[in-house]
Amino acid sequence: MTQTLTQMAVEVLTTADGREKTALSHRHAASWRASREAGAPIPIGEASPPLRPARPDQPELRNPREVPRRRPGTPEGRIALLHAVAHIELNAVDLHWDLIARFGHVPMPLGFHDDWVQAADEESKHFNLMCDCLEALGSHYGALPAHAGMWRAAEDTVDDLFGRLAVVPMVLEARGLDVTPGMIEIFRKADVPQAIAALEVIYGEEVGHVAYGSKWFHFLCGREGRDPKPLFHDLVRQYFHGVLKPPFNEEKRAEAGIPPDFYWPLTERLEEDAP
Repeated sequence: MTQTLTQMAVEVLTTADGREKTALSHRHAASWRASREAGAPIPIGEASPPLRPARPDQPELRNPREVPRRRPGTPEGRIALLHAVAHIELNAVDLHWDLIARFGHVPMPLGFHDDWVQAADEESKHFNLMCDCLEALGSHYGALPAHAGMWRAAEDTVDDLFGRLAVVPMVLEARGLDVTPGMIEIFRKADVPQAIAALEVIYGEEVGHVAYGSKWFHFLCGREGRDPKPLFHDLVRQYFHGVLKPPFNEEKRAEAGIPPDFYWPLTERLEEDAP
């Protein structure tokens, strides 16, 4: 019997090994695209995804304060940076499939699923690019401890599609647009062409993922007659722990459909939130 799209998503979420998870992600994305091109899309269905995705035994997940910081000017520091990006990308694969699985009951155009399947497929590629870079430098994903808090945004927005779109693509992934140019420069100075090329691919494609978030957030707001900007501010203050920190990549954020008046007001705490 043919799997529904949400069942495919759960299968990815319950696969622990990173390389196996991303290979399955690629296969399911290809199946979805083929069904769309044939004019007979795979049914969306509904599913009950796990609260947290399956994870490999390594890396050891630690509180962010307990993850060692290494200087990016050293070979060890550059490996640590690539490892951190690989961890982010693996979480992103699961975040996009979780979005599909968890909100299958919400009536959305097929284009919504096209976009998030595409994003999950690209994040799978990004994870493997980072793994290849680590292995070329004599390391591997799992060799270092990693951030345990990456899944918090998914758990916090487990029943809020507006909140999920606001916090994951429009805040967390938008932050990637701010910091990736600096990472590329680190590897350019160190003359590591494989890492430069991989990060440039990631940088180019992440703009699209942020844009998907903005597009579908605005779509939902329009459908429900809600004002996007104040709602975005309220949701980020509710679900994002802390304030947004400049500098911002205003050009790429604008390209992704997020104007400055969405994020600059979130750089300061409201008086009632202040400690």
